Amino acid sequence: MQGGSWSTAGSRPRVTLSAAISIDGRIATRTGDSGLSSRRDLARVHRLRASHDAVLVGINTVRTDDPQLTVRRARGRSPARVILDPRATLSPSSRIAGTSGRVRTIVVVTCAAPRRRIKRLEGMGIEIIVCGRTRIGPRALLARLGSLGMRSVLVEGGGATNWEFARLGLIDEMILCIAPRILGGLGSTPLVGGAGFARVAASPKMRLIGAARRGGELIVRYSKL
Repeated sequence: MQGGSWSTAGSRPRVTLSAAISIDGRIATRTGDSGLSSRRDLARVHRLRASHDAVLVGINTVRTDDPQLTVRRARGRSPARVILDPRATLSPSSRIAGTSGRVRTIVVVTCAAPRRRIKRLEGMGIEIIVCGRTRIGPRALLARLGSLGMRSVLVEGGGATNWEFARLGLIDEMILCIAPRILGGLGSTPLVGGAGFARVAASPKMRLIGAARRGGELIVRYSKL
C-alpha cells in the first residue's frame, strides 16, 4: 500500500495524529458523542486514511464509537486497522470484528491477555501482536509495525492513546479539524488525555505548516520540530 515517508527516528513508521476537535479542544462530549466532523470533513479523513498503511485507535474508542476505520467516502484502499487492546477484550459484535475478514485487522495485546480471548480473536481472522507485559509500549509497537513493512501510521485516538504517543515524542505530524462547537464539561474527552506534562518546556513543540478554512471548519497541520 502507498504510505508516507519513513520517519527520521530510525526505521519506525511515520506517525500522524488526526482528530476533529471542538474550539475548546475536546474530541467527545461527556456522553461520548464524537460527531464533530461534517460530511465534507469525513471525506477528507477517508482520503487521509487511504494514504496511510495503518490506522490506529485504542480499545476505548472502539467500545464508545464502534467505528469501521475503513475508506468509504473516498477512493483508495482501506489501511490495516491496529487496535490497542491490552487484555484482548474486543467484542465479536463490533464492526471491527465483523469486517476483519475483508480488512486487515491487528489487535495489539499484552502478556496479561487471557489465551482464550486471543484464540477467539484469531478465530475471526484477526492478527495478534503481543507487546509488553501489562502495558503496550508505543515505541516497541512502532518497531513491530515497521518490521511488517508499514511506513505510515494514522493515529485516531482517543485521548489516552494520543497521550501515550505525545508523551514519548512520537507524533511526527498533527492534522486537526477545528469544528465550530464548544463542548465544555469536566467529563468530556480532551484531544490529549493522560497525566499531562508538568512543565510547558517539557512538552513537545510543533511547527505550524498549514491552515485552511473550509466552511465553518478550520483544518490545521503541525509537524514535529
